[in-house]
Order: sequence, then structure tokens, then C-alpha cells
Amino acid sequence: MLARLPRRRGAATAERRWLPTAALAALAGAAVLPAGLVGLAVAIGVVQTLDPSTGWSVGASTKLAGQLLLLAQGGELRLVSGSLVLAPLLLSLGLAWGLSRAARSVVRARDLPPGRPAATVAAVIVVVHLVLTLAAAMAVDGAGARVGWLRTTAGAVVLAVLAAGWGAVRESGALDEGLDRLPGPTRPLLRAVVSGLLTALGLCTAVVAVALASDAHGYAALTGSLGGGAAGAVGLLALGVLLLPNAAAAVLGLAAGPGFVVGSGTLVSVHGVTLGAVPAFPLLAALPDTQAVPLLAFVSQAVPALAGLVAGATLGRWLTADDGASLIAALWGLVAGVGLGLAGAATVAVAGGSLGSGALADVGAPALTTGIALAAQSGIAAALAAAVTRWRTLG
Repeated sequence: MLARLPRRRGAATAERRWLPTAALAALAGAAVLPAGLVGLAVAIGVVQTLDPSTGWSVGASTKLAGQLLLLAQGGELRLVSGSLVLAPLLLSLGLAWGLSRAARSVVRARDLPPGRPAATVAAVIVVVHLVLTLAAAMAVDGAGARVGWLRTTAGAVVLAVLAAGWGAVRESGALDEGLDRLPGPTRPLLRAVVSGLLTALGLCTAVVAVALASDAHGYAALTGSLGGGAAGAVGLLALGVLLLPNAAAAVLGLAAGPGFVVGSGTLVSVHGVTLGAVPAFPLLAALPDTQAVPLLAFVSQAVPALAGLVAGATLGRWLTADDGASLIAALWGLVAGVGLGLAGAATVAVAGGSLGSGALADVGAPALTTGIALAAQSGIAAALAAAVTRWRTLG
């Protein structure tokens, strides 16, 4: 009785089809961005009530929420200080989850098969989301923050295609069919890459937390210097939480070896630290206070190896009886390391950006070198872990 009930088919399903599938997909896609806008605007408004003397109007809160959602999709805001291109990855993940769920709900409700029907649902959701994004961009476009239309449009399309496409492909069964056609242990390999990437980002988030805790006084000083009372402190904390995945991605560059930059004057790596002028943002209190390389940076060098060990152990555990012995598992562990490097490079590339022109035109870790270093280090660890796990599994 606790099992999932089967889907209704035949006449019972036809009774629910009073609305065309395309219209249902349009309604599902149209609900994502407004829901995010309303939720974010309400959160900003609630924060502002902590300090009524400096509180914003409903319109100002909604405009800020719209600008954040544009940035979350890879959009661009052209400020007086230069182009602002930095996606709050937590918001990006929220939008991607909503678009994916919209596609999955329509495909599930209509029990659509793989192929054109599921692709049509994803396409409708993409078009509707793009139209709403452009409408939101027109609403928030102003003299103080002009919208970069080309990048904003491209970012919205890419995010919607990936998220809605993933939802439609997964729910329709096309993903399983495609994986079954691929040679080799594709499913264990994908599980290994995902588990390794999540491990690496989780450990990097812990590094950021430790760095902030070790300089709690600096965090409080920066928060107090910006003013705004309780509302300002809570708002800065919330913005820091939204950008925490970006900070974790930057630390991934530090852990892999190349390091990361905050503008042209600040570089943090195990090979040296260069400190320059950075924005007065409390999350940046995690940066070193001196030119000396902190101990935490050296400790973070274990992250790629630990991520590789998790990936290799996952791979060895999920390999089937037909996938070979320990030596073959070790070779696939090397492949998992390459996949982890590619995934890490993509994450670092998406998490970086710019905070203006000139000295702050580049923020984040270098994607290419981070991916290569991560693949090399995690691949060796993954090969060893996969071989040992496979050997123990086979007895």
C-alpha cells in the first residue's frame, strides 16, 4: 500500500486532457519565474522591515529581486562601475530545479513517450520562460543598471534548455534508453563523477566556513562599516549565502592548485598570496589578512584526492559482474577523474564573472587549469579507490 500508485492510462487519462499539452506546458513554465520573483521580493521586503527608517518600497524590492534573477541566469547588468556578471549559483539552482520540475510534471501528467512529444513540452517551457525573462529585463532596465540584452537572452535560453530538457528527458524515459545504448559502465561512471563533484564542493564549502569563522571579527567589522542596521546585516548575510556556492567553486581552484583571483590585484594560491583592494563585502573576510599563505590553503590541497577517493569507491561499488576485475575498474577510475575534471571546470566557469570594469573585471578561478589539475589529482585517487573497492566486492 505504501508503494507508488501506477499512472492512470486510457480513458481515465483522456478525461484529464481538457487542456492541450502545449498549453499545460506553457502554464507550468510560466509559473517558475513569477514564483521566484515573488518569493525573492517578499524575502527582501521582510528583511527591510527590520529597519523601517531605511526600508525600501515594494517596487524597489521587486526590482532588486528581478535583477538578481537575471544575474542568476547568467545575465549582465551594466552599472556605472562597469559590467556586473556574477550568477548567484544558489538562485541559479533554484530556477533550474523549478524548470525541470515543470517539464517533469507535464510529461508525467500526460504520460508522454520519448521523442517529439517530450521535446515539444521542453521547447514550450523554454519559449515561455524566455519571454517572461525578457519582460522582467525590460521592467528592471534603468539608468543606473542597464541590462546587457545579448548575454541575458543567451543565459536564459541555455538555463531553460538544460533544465527543462533534463526534466523532459528524465521523466519520459529517454535518459534511461540513451544510457542503455552507451558502451561500458556509463551509469556507475556518472554516479562516480556526481558523487566526487559534490564531495569536492562540500569540502570547499567547509573551507570557506572555517576561513570565515577564523576571522569573525573582520566579518563583523565589514558588516558594521556598511551600515544599514539590522536590515543591512541580514541582507548581507542572505547575499553571502546566495554566493556561497560561488565561493566554494573559487576554493576548488585553490585546492586544485591554480588558485583564484578577486580582480587583478588579489590572488590566492598555495604558491603565494597577493592582496589588493577588494569590495567591502563581508563574505570576502574569508580572504587571507597577510601575504603569507595560510595553513588552511595547504590543508585544502587534500580536496581533489578525497573527491577522487569518493568517486572511485562509488564507481567500484556500482560496477556490475560484466564490467571486469580490479584492473579494469582502475582504468575506469581514471576516466572518472577526467569526468570530474570536466565537471569541476564547468562549475568554476559558471561560478566566476566580473564585478565591474578595470581592476575587478575578473573574479573566480581559471576554469581550464583548474579542470586539468583536478582531473590529474582526482584521477589517480579514483583509480586506486576503484581497484580496491572492486577487489573487495568480488571477494
